[in-house]
Amino acid sequence: MAPRARLNPIAAPILGEFLLGMSVAMVGLYLASHTSDAAAGTFGLTQQVLETLFVVFRVLAIGLGIVVTQSLGSGRLAEAQQTAYMALASSTWAGLLAALWLAGGSGLTLHWLNAPAEIVPLATTFMMLLAPAMLLEAYNISMAAVLRAHLFARESLWIMVAMHGTHLLLAVLFMRGGGDWAGWGLYGYAAAFFLSRALGLALHLGFWRRRMGLSPQAHHWWALPMRVLGPVLRIGLPGAALELIYRLAFMVSLATTAGLGVAALATHSYTLQILKYVLLISMAIGWACEIMVGRLVGARRFRAADDLVRKGVRNGMLASGAGVLIAVLAAPWLLRGFTQDPAIVQAAQTLLCLSVALELGRVFNLVVIGALRATGDVHYPVLASAASIVVILGLGSWLLGRWWGLNGIWVAYVLDECLRGYLMWWRWHRRGWLTHASRTVRAMRNSPAPHSP
Repeated sequence: MAPRARLNPIAAPILGEFLLGMSVAMVGLYLASHTSDAAAGTFGLTQQVLETLFVVFRVLAIGLGIVVTQSLGSGRLAEAQQTAYMALASSTWAGLLAALWLAGGSGLTLHWLNAPAEIVPLATTFMMLLAPAMLLEAYNISMAAVLRAHLFARESLWIMVAMHGTHLLLAVLFMRGGGDWAGWGLYGYAAAFFLSRALGLALHLGFWRRRMGLSPQAHHWWALPMRVLGPVLRIGLPGAALELIYRLAFMVSLATTAGLGVAALATHSYTLQILKYVLLISMAIGWACEIMVGRLVGARRFRAADDLVRKGVRNGMLASGAGVLIAVLAAPWLLRGFTQDPAIVQAAQTLLCLSVALELGRVFNLVVIGALRATGDVHYPVLASAASIVVILGLGSWLLGRWWGLNGIWVAYVLDECLRGYLMWWRWHRRGWLTHASRTVRAMRNSPAPHSP
């Protein structure tokens, strides 16, 4: 009898990684908020720009994770190894692209986002300082995806503990200073970011050699074998296209928020940062589902994959529902850690109340979309979601934001997330993915076995 597929051994370490990453961002926002609301608004705005650039990295992470898990599930170890090496070269080019955009396109980006004039000089310099770390971040994201695909989630967690822990300690030191040194303020966060990502890359290389027997050579860092890259892009590009559409539409909502003033931008940043903790468990479950479903599809265990995803959705609903209610109840105390402005606190509390429906709808998008991709059903999420993202999230947040301010923008978030979540669950529940899963298995069986690199 085949072993039972389990989520917790994979989801728990991933949850730990997310907690660490979110905590560093939370501390950065906290330190920025104690500098000024302008610094907090700059930090929040820049974080959203980074998230948009990270879409390029997710093209790789999505495709890499699924191709490697499917290869391992079907016993094609050499193919998994070749894909892992290809991750390095593709990360080099993706990281350089993101770095060039931050270094040379910050002014244009801030203009598109309608950034308030008082934060433009600070944000421009901050983005330029963050640019060199983009190359290192691309490597770390791709290499972590390969580690998790091999079910070394615990090892990946230890790397993230070291990397994010270093970032946290250095950020506090560099931003606040010590003794007679006043620190570098917001710019210290960028310096800590770079040094911590350099450490993460060194640790990833060590784990690759010790646990997977992978020792990259010089050409692995820049040569892109298209035969290996092709399957990754076929899976990753549709997912990344959806992510890009979402980020662009979200940027419309962010520009609308920025147009409401610095206080609104700070409120938006504080609320989103708190909500990130709410969705951590569902995000971890979603990633774990994607990894395990890829392996189960490779082994042609479709019923087990179906049971696993249904369990993941149930657990995610319970966790997110409880988490958002706790956030609503604790909001008065949580928000005063960032600001003493009563208007900002009250506005953020209202947004958190609206977020109960937002987070419940988001569970389906976090869990089911990854599972659909892992079966090979990569185009439906894009086709089913694009209209909602463009019309409701993008245009809707602009219109409702003009009428009702931040509350209107949040209503657009809720409507978009719930509609897309329903469409994803309908697809899985009606088993529209089965045909794609069978086609994926046939394609893997009929493809020639690769030579070891």
